[in-house]
Amino acid sequence: MKVQNAGRWAAPAVVLAVCALPLPALWRSPGPPMEEGFMLVFPELVLNGQVPNRDFLHLYGPGGLWVLAAAFKAFGTILQVERAVGLLQLVGVVAGVFAAVRPWGRWVAVAGATATAVIVIPPIGLTALAWVGAVAFGLWSVVVARRTESRGALFGAGVLGGAALLYRPDVVLAVGLSGLVVLLGLRRNEQRWAYLVGGAAGVAPYLVHFAMAGPGNVIRGLVLDPVFDLRGGRTLPLPPSWDRFDGFLQRAGLLAEPPWPFPSPPSPSQLTLWLGLLLLANVVLVVAGVVLVRRAGGDRRLLALAMFSVGLLPQALQRADSTHLAWVSCVPFGLLGAALVVLVRNRIVASLAPLLVMLVVVPHFTWRTYVDTVAKSVGARPIESGEMRRGDRVFYYGRPDAVTSVRDLLDAVDQVAEPGDTLFVGTGDLRKTPYSEAFLYYLLPELPPATRYIEMDPGVANAEDSGLADELAAADIVILSSVRDDWVEPNESLEFGPSEPNEVLERDFCQVGSFGTGLFGRGLYELYTRCR
Repeated sequence: MKVQNAGRWAAPAVVLAVCALPLPALWRSPGPPMEEGFMLVFPELVLNGQVPNRDFLHLYGPGGLWVLAAAFKAFGTILQVERAVGLLQLVGVVAGVFAAVRPWGRWVAVAGATATAVIVIPPIGLTALAWVGAVAFGLWSVVVARRTESRGALFGAGVLGGAALLYRPDVVLAVGLSGLVVLLGLRRNEQRWAYLVGGAAGVAPYLVHFAMAGPGNVIRGLVLDPVFDLRGGRTLPLPPSWDRFDGFLQRAGLLAEPPWPFPSPPSPSQLTLWLGLLLLANVVLVVAGVVLVRRAGGDRRLLALAMFSVGLLPQALQRADSTHLAWVSCVPFGLLGAALVVLVRNRIVASLAPLLVMLVVVPHFTWRTYVDTVAKSVGARPIESGEMRRGDRVFYYGRPDAVTSVRDLLDAVDQVAEPGDTLFVGTGDLRKTPYSEAFLYYLLPELPPATRYIEMDPGVANAEDSGLADELAAADIVILSSVRDDWVEPNESLEFGPSEPNEVLERDFCQVGSFGTGLFGRGLYELYTRCR
């Protein structure tokens, strides 16, 4: 009995250790300037009474912002709180995989959860991104729905599926496909109704969001902007190029690649192989799910998980860089052990196969990143991160010249800003808006954003009818950054938008400072105020 209890506790302890080892480094690692920036800024705007989709551009559901706003209200608007929420989301995904695979063996579940953690935790970092929260809720929805005899559990499973849609409406395919499998497996009408009513309760807060933001604004922000306006400027070639990186940020990461002692394919080639493995893993999951249904008299647990995994694929197919592949493959790679138990009936093979495939075929974006982060956590390697601090607000950035420049910039802003001033943060050339230094709004909270485009995207912020020029004309303080003015990808992000914002800047604003050496003759950061 004592041995059994020790084994029962040892399994989750191993998974927790795998999750915990990289955390010291991740806690102080650079965050993505735009993505972590807007996940710090947007919830604070919500606390100040602003509404996503109506008052600022937000391409995802309101759920993640509401949760972060509540956390900020309770503990303060600081980076540590945001990253703590991000950590909980990541642990939710890892724990969900462990719970999903557990019926097929304790150590198969440990291996699956380990694969998930290695794939998703270090590469993504602790930023509280909406996608990770949506995957965690959606995965747990399927796990909880296994208790098909309990109407309470089925109601809870439906609520969790609805919560996933509150975070990211585009997981509707994953939630819908897995939910359909669950429904088809229920034998009594009261069970089906419990599940459906739970789902309706989970998405019901959208009614509040529609009422606050307005139906047109919500449809524009959650459907038209991300699906039609943005897609052309973010999509990457499929399959990924074999001999080079297509994504701009992926190429930038080449400068900081950690060492890896074992033979492996070149990094760009690994992206292509990773995509192939992702598709293959989903095929194996579906086949195993169907086999289990036929073999076990209608056991649909694995098939529901497989369909959830299949429903995540569009996220990887529209932009097959390492981030999006990690977001999606963390689920099927983690579940693969359960499928292999069904198909080959050997738990050792089922446990080791996914981990070994990752080690041999795609180590650079999985094991190498994980090992490097753990090494940084224990002090064996330095953390390439600089601290930008203003009061109790801190942001970590990976470029030393940017860190120094922003420190000087913030001092200069303090000299020229007046109460009631508004702030506009943009690119060096406002005809192209592929990215933004959104974290600056977080470090300057006393200056309300002058634009709804805190997040800047190609085809959206620089569209003909975006209103960017009018918003700039009404701003008081302007910060432009040329950090990513050399953005080049094989998509519509190369196209220039209208020149009116640049003309407004030249007409109405005077430069009061330039900080650092940037691109195309510009400063890394430039500060402007209205000409007196």
